[in-house]
Amino acid sequence: MDEVDRIVAAWRHERPDADVSPMEVLSRVSRLAQYLDGLRKQAFTSVGLEPWEFDVLAALRRIGEPYELSPGQLVAATHVTSGTMTNRVDRLQRKGLVERRPAPSDRRGVLVRLSTRGRERVDAALDALLTHEHELLADLDSDERATIADLLRDLIEPFAGPSA
Repeated sequence: MDEVDRIVAAWRHERPDADVSPMEVLSRVSRLAQYLDGLRKQAFTSVGLEPWEFDVLAALRRIGEPYELSPGQLVAATHVTSGTMTNRVDRLQRKGLVERRPAPSDRRGVLVRLSTRGRERVDAALDALLTHEHELLADLDSDERATIADLLRDLIEPFAGPSA
């Protein structure tokens, strides 16, 4: 029995009229999410990044060469407001992790491009994160991983929007 089993058993004892079975899954997902947030912070901090910095840099890195997006595309990829994105790009530019350049197709537009330093930093952060994630899943075989991934995909699908 784990902590969730004990909580569910207590609720079943105190509220036999309530179907608390969703807690068996979702309380574990919640606890796992908290643990994963800690792993992410640890991995990113090890290379001098904040989680939000990784999110922006990763969106640029994943898009492929020349590793650039418009601010609007970055907003869509990271699910923040345009004002927040402007602030984030400003901060990343001051650190030398991204560059702004004029959009060739729009004289008023700009593109945000991942710098060489930014690419090195996001790659290092990804490597650190994947090390932690592989360790977390080490006791599961590939079929178990695929089953969990499929079930979680089905569970989250009604809430997921398009992503980059």
